[in-house]
Amino acid sequence: MGAMALRPYQEEAKAAVFEKWSEGTKHTLLVLPTGTGKTIVFAAITETCVRHGERILILAHRGELLDQASDKIKKATGLNCAVEKAEQTCRGSFYRIVVGSVQTLMRERRLSGFPKDYFQTIVVDEAHHCISDSYQKVLQYFSGAKVLGVTATPDRGDMRDLGEYFENIAYEYTLPRAIKEGYLSPIKALTIPLKIDISQVGMQSGDFKSGELGTALDPYLEQIAVEMEKHCRDRKTVVFLPLVKTSQKFREILCAHGFRAAEVNGNSEDRAEILAAFDRGEHNVLCNSMLLTEGWDCPSVDCVIVLRPTKVRSLYCQMVGRGTRLSPGKDHLLLLDFLWMTDRHELCHPAALICSNPEVAQQMTKNLEDSAGVAMDIEEAAREASEDVQSQREEALAKRLAEQKYKKSRLVDPLQCEMSIQAQDLSDYVPTFGWEMAPPSDQQLKALVKNDINPEMVDNAGKASLLLDHLAKRGALGLSSPRQIRQLEQRGFQDVASWSREQAKRLIDRIAANGWRTPRDINPRTYVPPAEKSVEW
Repeated sequence: MGAMALRPYQEEAKAAVFEKWSEGTKHTLLVLPTGTGKTIVFAAITETCVRHGERILILAHRGELLDQASDKIKKATGLNCAVEKAEQTCRGSFYRIVVGSVQTLMRERRLSGFPKDYFQTIVVDEAHHCISDSYQKVLQYFSGAKVLGVTATPDRGDMRDLGEYFENIAYEYTLPRAIKEGYLSPIKALTIPLKIDISQVGMQSGDFKSGELGTALDPYLEQIAVEMEKHCRDRKTVVFLPLVKTSQKFREILCAHGFRAAEVNGNSEDRAEILAAFDRGEHNVLCNSMLLTEGWDCPSVDCVIVLRPTKVRSLYCQMVGRGTRLSPGKDHLLLLDFLWMTDRHELCHPAALICSNPEVAQQMTKNLEDSAGVAMDIEEAAREASEDVQSQREEALAKRLAEQKYKKSRLVDPLQCEMSIQAQDLSDYVPTFGWEMAPPSDQQLKALVKNDINPEMVDNAGKASLLLDHLAKRGALGLSSPRQIRQLEQRGFQDVASWSREQAKRLIDRIAANGWRTPRDINPRTYVPPAEKSVEW
């Protein structure tokens, strides 16, 4: 078996998965953006499992993904894989790794031929598919196995929460971190001021109907080609469209506008040749009808155009991911976004790539639309949107506090607490798993009250858990309590969250002894508590 050199975050990911399994978690997720080597990571995990004497199943829904996994595992570890697909079977093979097609394994006759404990570990590639009945039939049959789901995005378009099956996320490597650390290309988003009306397009399985999208898009194809002349002449561009006929028609329009455009679809007999020619630079635009969302790599792509609007974040990320890999001479990926006219605000935009918080995503989308025609780095755009939302939160908190000014309450507003302690993870928190989305438990409600937090304003168990974790850490470090912070901040004192509990108590006692008036020799704006250095956390 060959040794592989993993990047630092890949080592972290591998260690985190084994840690979750050792803690008793059976079903865990690994989230890595497209282009950061998820196959290499699960190859390394697979190699360790083989060393422990386990038999492993790599489960995927497309032949290309199975071939890719088998090839990467062989190159990275030296281990060969048996195949369970169509007429090929792993039965009788001495190889301990099996790459299996879910369409084949879900068949009752095929599945029942295996003992239920045949596999000790299962890796599900593109795990956002795994809640489907076909995957669940296989996973439930081998119910004793540890399961690792690998995906670029931990959500599904049909809104069936992955938390129904997976217990937690073992490790998540974010797109901003991958860009910052130099493993993926920076992305610039450009909103095109062309309003495309899709308000009458119907829905199917949680997303827009492809057939109706194609019809709605047809009248705009000429104008889109004109916009591409302005921005894509010197770029290597992939265009995603909803239908094969729309893709073919757009390819003809682009050629008429002077582009060297090609088109591929599921029925293209010369697909491999076209993709190779595009890779070599013989074509500068490649049109496709959702064929290239998974399992295809061309690092030199430096422009992506999504003309298949979607509500499904995982699908959107897969499309954009075709252009995020690094390549010589490529300093960023240009992502063209259009002003889709629809009454459905869930539509994915560039903000979906980088913003976990819906408020920030909505603000970022608005900001990009307001600056249509100007390409903006998505990290910078996200920072600006986050600052805007923070200002809005501060205004909302001020209004809330003004309304409560004459209401004497022992309990602290949780929004005031999270802003005072500057807990960004609380501000950006969005529940992921089923238990997190549930209302706070009775035990959590009691614990919040015990910590002087108003439980009526904490609307889910995940937020309650995270808030209580923060408060427990602050308590262990002897830092000021939420109630102390509120009391002193209301009097104008600064950075009270960094004070110790004892420092806050001494000042409050002094104010109380002065008839609940701040002593004249103290300026709250410049006051630094004596006797102890402020504690940083």
